[in-house]
Amino acid sequence: MPSSAAVDNPWFRRFNPSDSAPARVVIFPHAGGSASYYLDHANALAPYADVLAVQYPGRQNRFTEPPIDSVPELAEQAYRELRAWADRPLVFFGHSMGSAVAFEVTRRFARDGLAGPERLFVSAGRAPSLPRDSRIHELSDDGMLKEIVGLGGTDEQILTIPALRELILPALRADYTAIETYSAPLDAVVTQPIVGLVGESDGNATVEQVAQWERHTTGGFDLRVLPGGHFYVADQVDAVVRLITAHLDGRNRP
Repeated sequence: MPSSAAVDNPWFRRFNPSDSAPARVVIFPHAGGSASYYLDHANALAPYADVLAVQYPGRQNRFTEPPIDSVPELAEQAYRELRAWADRPLVFFGHSMGSAVAFEVTRRFARDGLAGPERLFVSAGRAPSLPRDSRIHELSDDGMLKEIVGLGGTDEQILTIPALRELILPALRADYTAIETYSAPLDAVVTQPIVGLVGESDGNATVEQVAQWERHTTGGFDLRVLPGGHFYVADQVDAVVRLITAHLDGRNRP
């Protein structure tokens, strides 16, 4: 049983441990993202749930580890570590690449006959069976960084600090390789309800592309369109947290 102390497992950051919370929310970051990007979300959710923010290899406290350039492999490794934290009901939230990782982790719970999350929130991510037409991972270092900065969510200052560039480039390239080469068959479905979240002006994952997550669940689908672009999630913390806590509140009612 996990303790209330800081997580020793490098796969997770547990910013506000709560052994008394009735449920656990697991946050899966975007390509190039880290657990700390979602600190505001974790803090806002803390009164309602114990929050685990996933930390992929190759960044921050894991920067000495080789990054993983495959969504299925990311999901497999995260799943193996997450099973020890399924001692209470789980809710998954994944942003962009994180939506695909969260979906694949959910499928692995089902594969092994385990309950998995109660609900899956997929944010700014195309439905997993849709083709990926971007090839950012094949660009030069400069070209890749400029494309990523253009999406928002990444500080343009990284382009001017050589040491910082060298630290983040391996994980960035691995993440974009992972998501741009990922595809799930149309018949890949989960039984959990899925809530799709998308920024109304997101050109990377459009409203129509996020809406097609409906094909990948037998448990019902709800689409929520929020102001903003691909990284609306940074400006709409309260709105995102309200959607998740609405589920958490609802599960505690008779």
